[in-house]
Amino acid sequence: MAVTQMATNNAQVQACRDMLQTLLGDLQPRDFAVRFWDGTVWEPQNGESRFSLVLRHPGALRRMYWPPKRGSLFEAYAYGDFEIEGDFESFLVFSKHMREQPRSLMDKLRLGARLYRLPKHDWPRPNWKPPQMRGAFRSLERDQQAVDYHYSMSNDFFALFLDSRMVYTCAYFKTPEDDLETAQTQKLDHICRKLRLRPGDRLLDMGCGWGALAIHAATHYGARVLALNISKPQVEWANARVRKEGLGDRCRFELRDYRLVQEPGAFDKVVAAGLLEHVGESMTVYFKKAWDQLKPGGVFLSHGIGMNYHEPMPRRPGFIQRYVFPDGELLPISKNLRFAELVGFEVRDVECFRDHYVLTLRHWLRTLEARAEEAKRITDEVTYRIYRLYLAASAAGFRTGVLHHYQTLLVKPDRGVSGLPLTRADWYA
Repeated sequence: MAVTQMATNNAQVQACRDMLQTLLGDLQPRDFAVRFWDGTVWEPQNGESRFSLVLRHPGALRRMYWPPKRGSLFEAYAYGDFEIEGDFESFLVFSKHMREQPRSLMDKLRLGARLYRLPKHDWPRPNWKPPQMRGAFRSLERDQQAVDYHYSMSNDFFALFLDSRMVYTCAYFKTPEDDLETAQTQKLDHICRKLRLRPGDRLLDMGCGWGALAIHAATHYGARVLALNISKPQVEWANARVRKEGLGDRCRFELRDYRLVQEPGAFDKVVAAGLLEHVGESMTVYFKKAWDQLKPGGVFLSHGIGMNYHEPMPRRPGFIQRYVFPDGELLPISKNLRFAELVGFEVRDVECFRDHYVLTLRHWLRTLEARAEEAKRITDEVTYRIYRLYLAASAAGFRTGVLHHYQTLLVKPDRGVSGLPLTRADWYA
C-alpha cells in the first residue's frame, strides 16, 4: 500500500484515507490512485491505475458522500470539489458497486456518522444553479422550457462531440471498430429499412433534432418528410442544410410541437427517435398521436431509452433530470409496449440497442474530453463538467444494465392485415 507523502502528519488526509478504505469494503485490491490536496498520493494496490481520484480540498470527500445520496457525488464533481483523471466511466461503475455493497442498518448508521465527522471546508462553489421549471407538468409551455434549456443551448457546443450531421441518438455498430460517422449512417439506414420507406412515402418525424434522419430519408429513400421540433436553433440548423442540399420539395422542417399535428391518416410512416425520453407517463398522447396520423397499414418506429424493470424508479428527480434533461422520464419497455397496445398498435419488432449506446457514448465522451478547452470557452467550466459527467454516467448506466435502449416497430393494422413481409430479411439485404 505505497503512499508518497509530500506533507507529513496531516490528520485530515489520514481521516479521508481511512474513510475511503472503509467505503471500499470488499472492493479490493484497489486499482486506482488517490491524490490529496496537499500532494499526498495513495498509489493503487495492483500496479497500473484505471483512473486517479483527485480530492481538491479537505472537505471534498465529505461533499462527495454527504448527505448520503447519489446526487451529492454528482454535484461535488460538477462544482469542482474533486477531479477524475483517466477513465471517468470506470470511476462511475466503481462508485455504483461501492454504493451497492451489502451493509447492515447499524453499519450504515456508523458510516453516516463517520461521513458527517469528516473535515469540512468552505471551498468556494460557482454560482450556478439548475433550471427551475414553471407551469403544469407536461404542458406545452413547460416542455418548451425543458427543450430550450438543453437543446437550444448552443449548436456550436454540440458540434464539438457529435458527428458531422449532429445525430444525437444511439448509433448502430456492425463492429466495435466502426467510427462514429459510419455507425450513425448505419443507424439512419437501419431505421429507414425497418420503416420500409419507398419513394413518395409521406413520413412524419415527430421530434427531428438537427434533422439528420429526415434528410437521410428524403435523400436516400425518396420520402416526403414533415419533420417537427420545438428547438428553434435546431430547426434553423436543419433548414439551412435543406436549402444547401436543395431538398425543399421533399423535406420540410417546422417549429411545432408534435402534439399540435392535425393531419389524420395523412402519413404512410411515422418515426420518433429520441422523443420518448421526454414523454414519460404521457405515452398515451405520444402513441395516440402517431396512430391518428397514420394511414391504415402504416407503421410507427419508436426509438428511445428506458430503465431496467428491476431498477427502482427515483421518487424525486435525480441529478441528470435536474441539471441535464429537466422533466425527463425513463420507463421500462414493458410499460411502453402496454401503452402502445392500449392505443391499438400491434407490436411487430423490438430490438435492444444497449451495447450500441455504450459505444456511442464513449465516442461522444472521448471527443468532448479532447476538446475540453473549446467546450469551456463556448459554455463554461460547470457546463463542461456536467456534460462530461452525464455522458460518462450514461455510458456506465448502459454498461451495467441500469439503462436500456430499444427500437420498437408498431403497425396500425388495416382490418387485420399488417401489410408487412413474413420475415425481416429485406432489412439486411
